[in-house]
Amino acid sequence: MAAKEKVYKILLTVFMAAFGIVCIFPFIFMISSSFKISADVMKFPFHLIPERFTMDNFVGLFTNGMYNFQKWYVNTIVMTALCIIIKIFFVSFTAYGFSKINFKGRDAIFLVLLSAMMIPSDIMILPRYIIFKNLHILDTMWALILPSCVDVYFVFLLRQSFIAIPESISEAAKIDGCSHLRIFWQVIFPLAKPSIATMALFSFTWAWNDYMGPYLYISTMDKQMLSVGVKLFSSGLIQDYGSQMAAATVVLIPVLVAFLFCQRFFIEGVASSGVKG
Repeated sequence: MAAKEKVYKILLTVFMAAFGIVCIFPFIFMISSSFKISADVMKFPFHLIPERFTMDNFVGLFTNGMYNFQKWYVNTIVMTALCIIIKIFFVSFTAYGFSKINFKGRDAIFLVLLSAMMIPSDIMILPRYIIFKNLHILDTMWALILPSCVDVYFVFLLRQSFIAIPESISEAAKIDGCSHLRIFWQVIFPLAKPSIATMALFSFTWAWNDYMGPYLYISTMDKQMLSVGVKLFSSGLIQDYGSQMAAATVVLIPVLVAFLFCQRFFIEGVASSGVKG
């Protein structure tokens, strides 16, 4: 029996290792290819270590006169930062209201709010375009920021996290004369940091990688975002694979850094935001 278990564990380990390599191979291919000349990227057999190592792909991203890559990078950083800041403000306040403030019809209103999650996002493309046009925010990053600030999913996530915080803490703060704003900012918000960090991480990833929004609502090239900008490297008759891989690598770095720094909060947030009661 012990021998069978040992063989089973070895086979399982080998299988999981092989599966992990298959999953991570596209990432390895991207990193390796970013340091190759374009002619060697699709060369068979694949060489993990470039035969002709070059940094020209990365240098070309920021010196190419055809594309303003650094401007796209700055645009994406500003847009993503504003999305996260405004979303944390609006979503956390909304979640606090639905979890800690008792008012007539609270649960019914929240149920109506949750029903919005059943509406496919594709249906909202045309109405949003018309609204943004009437508000004169087409071809600006506000057409990307405003829709992301109203997120029912994260209202639900934070509401569950706030409900898990004992009501006695809020009651004690009320007895001390604290207003709802002060209770939220000095009591509830610090205790819910893992869930808020989880929301910030997901929001960062979604805003940073968003392709459809910039593609539909932004037409000026200097105002464009990285997701659409990177696609331009694959347009045309000649494919510059080296530049494509270098651009994808540079775009992916902030996402990896954000996850590495926030993974502890992410795990705690998912664990503490489970549905209760």
